Amino acid sequence: MRLLLVILFILASVAGGVWIYAGYADGPAIEISGSGLVGQIGEVTVAIDAPEAAFKRIEVRLEQGDRVMELFSARASIREGTIDVPEPGTSGPSDEGGLSREGPDRVVLDRAIGKRAFPELEAGAARIVVTAVHPVLFDLREASATSTFDIEVQLTSPKLAALSRFHFINQGGSEMVVYRVTPADVDSGVRVGEFEYPGFSASGAGLQTQDPALRVAFFGLLAEQDRATPIQLYARDVLGNEGVASFDYRVFPKEFRNSRITLSDGFLARVPPAILQNTTAPDLPDSSDPLAAYLWINRELRRMNNESISSLAQQTTPEILWRGRFKQFINSAVEAGFADQRTYVYNGRTVDQQVHLGFDLASTATAPVQAANRGRVIHAGWLGIYGNCVILDHGMGLQSLYAHLSSIDVVAGDLVEADAVLGRSGATGLAGGDHLHFTMMIGGHPVTAIDWWSEKWVEDRINRKLVEAGLAPPN
Repeated sequence: MRLLLVILFILASVAGGVWIYAGYADGPAIEISGSGLVGQIGEVTVAIDAPEAAFKRIEVRLEQGDRVMELFSARASIREGTIDVPEPGTSGPSDEGGLSREGPDRVVLDRAIGKRAFPELEAGAARIVVTAVHPVLFDLREASATSTFDIEVQLTSPKLAALSRFHFINQGGSEMVVYRVTPADVDSGVRVGEFEYPGFSASGAGLQTQDPALRVAFFGLLAEQDRATPIQLYARDVLGNEGVASFDYRVFPKEFRNSRITLSDGFLARVPPAILQNTTAPDLPDSSDPLAAYLWINRELRRMNNESISSLAQQTTPEILWRGRFKQFINSAVEAGFADQRTYVYNGRTVDQQVHLGFDLASTATAPVQAANRGRVIHAGWLGIYGNCVILDHGMGLQSLYAHLSSIDVVAGDLVEADAVLGRSGATGLAGGDHLHFTMMIGGHPVTAIDWWSEKWVEDRINRKLVEAGLAPPN
């Protein structure tokens, strides 16, 4: 009886070993995923399954013709026996260059495979080849598997051609270009130095055309940018292939005013505490030191507020909402101009310097503030140094800002016509007295409003070029 039990145990062990070997001997299961298209950029994801994610070797390579480019290679050391991969739930990539564990039996690898990563790539067919090996039967044997994934390398750049002519731009000012892009579904626009201004479909902007390739882009040469800053059209597809094209333009330099602002103890005691009470931010300054509180507001809070304003450019509509020229705050006098270089003085010494990117317009106290043109309200509320503030989106990246209001009469989402009352002028935020701070913006960047207040400028710089391109100006 005992002998029979021993025999049965041996047979069961052998059967179990055969079952385990049969399950393991086929080798790891490999999944390769990606779009199948690669350009200047591209990515591939490799997922490999094996019991307990135990691997002796993993190799991933990119092959094109007789060229072999290594994407990943890892071998287990004799001492460790298998490749060390972090357990599920641990953060960060492993020491194996990006291999991570996803579940008890799976490892995952993400790799960039575009021409930027591998300059030797050429247009045409290529393939990803993955080989994985894991131990079988207590590391007495090995089981391997190889899988391939075909890709197509596309390196053709989009094509661009400007249609409009005679582009004149003042430093700190605005301009518009009409152009054609092929293919029509790529991202495109105007690049001015480090900044990009997206172009918008003319057919989607209400300009009465059925040509899907026509684009219109508004752009600015910012006050802080050099007059020699390069300006060009760009187009970029989802594979990172980029085309550029030049167009004729002329830049006119602009001198900006220097001004000195003396900070009084009364102002420091009154204004910074009110702003800090309405501010939620890490590391708020102690309001018991009025000057330090003011400098934090004038520097850090200003920066944070301007970043918030810039992010609102993403909410622009592709349709032109405005009609004709923009209107200056009624019966107002200009107290401070666009891009004034301000020096702040306290007790006879310079304590700060900032650039004033807007117009300060003074009228009577609590005067009605009207919309400079037709647009949609995208912000209506408190905004740090700007106090009570309304921002209108006029479409295609163009927006206007109305700050320091004593009250607000609109809410976000409202579509308002020109001359609609947005609120009343005031002295909220970083203001010394009742006035309206007004700013025009393109793509979230402040530009002078003088251009947009001019009927002649709107007719020459915008409407004329639209007509010449066969487009109907908004009316």
